[in-house]
Amino acid sequence: MESVSTDRPGVEQRRFAPGAPPAETHVNVPQPEEIGAREKEDAMGAYLMMFAAWGAGLPLPILNLIAASIYFFLNKKKSAFVAFHSFQSLLTQIPITLLNAGLIAWGVGIVFTDWSLSRTFAVYLVFTLMWNLLYMIFSVVACIQARKGRFYYFWVFGRIAFARYYGPGAARRAQADVRNSPPRGF
Repeated sequence: MESVSTDRPGVEQRRFAPGAPPAETHVNVPQPEEIGAREKEDAMGAYLMMFAAWGAGLPLPILNLIAASIYFFLNKKKSAFVAFHSFQSLLTQIPITLLNAGLIAWGVGIVFTDWSLSRTFAVYLVFTLMWNLLYMIFSVVACIQARKGRFYYFWVFGRIAFARYYGPGAARRAQADVRNSPPRGF
């Protein structure tokens, strides 16, 4: 693999095979000073929704997912930076919601039916609490980074969100969203 410089600053091209056409590897990502204060606050709000939903609906874990979904759909058109953070927050909320819902369902089953309190439930309880604590810590870090105008990538979901809003198809999707056209086949 060889690097090829271009006449555009900040863009590097790479050849993966001798004689193959170079492919651009640079992605235009906004820098903190290019992002407005309102965008930073909106991106930060995506992670703060988790705390508001937890406070309002602690026994109903599905409220966190609903709140994250509403926030994402209301803010995804503001900017790619806000959409990235909102989408990442929504994606990370899904497994946490499933874990919490399982814990609540299991706990309700123990209290209101003849299910017995088992060691497996205790292990699941500790496992779920550990993931909630980790999620809370990483969400606070992501919230702080978003407020500073920086990206923070969660383990798996950061790549998915980044690819959606800054990847190769992002410009094509953004361009397709602004054009009016008749329905297909008309």
